[in-house]
Amino acid sequence: MEFIADLLLEFLEMETWALMMFGAAVAALLLGYPVAFTLGAVAMVFGAIFLGLEFFELLPLRIWGVMTNFTLLAVPLFVYMGVILQKSGLAEELLETMGLLFGRVRGGLAVSIVLVGALLAATTGVVGATVVTMGVIALPALLNHGYRTSLATGTIAASGTLGQIIPPSIVLILLGDVMGVPVGQLFAGALVPGLVLVALFIVYLLFVGVVRPADAPVVQRLHRDEEEANGLARRVLSSLLPPLILVLAVLGSIFFGVASPTESAAVGAVGAMILAATHGRLSLAKIKDATRETTRMTSMVFLILIGATTFGLVFRGMGGDLLMEELLIELPGGEWGFIAVSMAVIFVLGFFLDFLEICFIVVPILAPIAELMGIDLLWFAVLIALNLQTSFVTPPFGFSLFYLKAAAPPEVRIAQIYRGIIPFVFIQIVALAGIIYFPEIATWLPGVMDEMQGFG
Repeated sequence: MEFIADLLLEFLEMETWALMMFGAAVAALLLGYPVAFTLGAVAMVFGAIFLGLEFFELLPLRIWGVMTNFTLLAVPLFVYMGVILQKSGLAEELLETMGLLFGRVRGGLAVSIVLVGALLAATTGVVGATVVTMGVIALPALLNHGYRTSLATGTIAASGTLGQIIPPSIVLILLGDVMGVPVGQLFAGALVPGLVLVALFIVYLLFVGVVRPADAPVVQRLHRDEEEANGLARRVLSSLLPPLILVLAVLGSIFFGVASPTESAAVGAVGAMILAATHGRLSLAKIKDATRETTRMTSMVFLILIGATTFGLVFRGMGGDLLMEELLIELPGGEWGFIAVSMAVIFVLGFFLDFLEICFIVVPILAPIAELMGIDLLWFAVLIALNLQTSFVTPPFGFSLFYLKAAAPPEVRIAQIYRGIIPFVFIQIVALAGIIYFPEIATWLPGVMDEMQGFG
């Protein structure tokens, strides 16, 4: 190994080989190799050649630190909460009720889907389940009422990914851990930007209803008994009140300092089971299914995290972080140049890589540099979270687009889904630019939260 290392170092310095390792990992991921094993294997090969096998004596301690991290315990709890709520039929009731409320407005049926997506994001946060559920239930309704196919699919795909920015979000938990930002603060920082994004989606859909009325028509008739005000009010209360109470219990306990994010996740998991039970939809079979799905998803996240830990250890050991620091600090424009390049890199990688891969490979490189340059890490983390959300909806490999295609009727083509999502991607870019220009959008609520808890 030493002979090979000496031979390779004659051509390039070790720090440059660290960047080559980064390129090799990205190339392997693009070829479709599993993320966790790719990161670990590439790191082991480069580490064994340039650093020696004894260097990996540090690795078990790093892995132990990951597995005993109290903050990351929130991941399986929030996933379990989301899966239980998804299996309880909450989404179906919300979609039906919102459709009744907004159906008479031009573009209102699409607006109702955005609002349901936002509420599901604050209760479930499981993107795949949300997109598939709304695709199965809402897409046929939109198409049957004359909505343009591309607008209908774009609305559902964009609304289903709101769970990546609206807390509680798995992305925010992982970003908080990777960047060293308190998860509760990050939840507070992402809430207002998430609501701004929802508002922009709604404005766009109402605008389409005015400019291109044929693309977003009015829902002409509803069932007579559902048009009665009292019946509709009862439906609104029964459909909206329980999930709103759950959201207040989970996020309120964090924002008011009553519980940590992990403890509030436990509250959410128990609350989801109570909510499902009150609707008569909690059974032992559903609990087993939810537990199995939670275990599968959590195991995937932690395997990737272990692989990323190995990759990060070797990357730093080879001096790659120092080289990246030198390169990015020397960018023209100072911290604004760094932010522009960082956001551009994450956005472009989102076309090809999953948010987990970007979060565990790219963010650990960028975060220390941002801190060194005096950038507010909370604000920077919100920017990254909003940017990572686009990785779910950017063609050609946006996961939400594939989820929707799987749930859509056969006549819906993938090209129509790609066309439909483009306006929403531009809206997300506008929202990202707005938060860069007005940092207070992300920093105001955490400041208020600190004052309420006596830290201001």
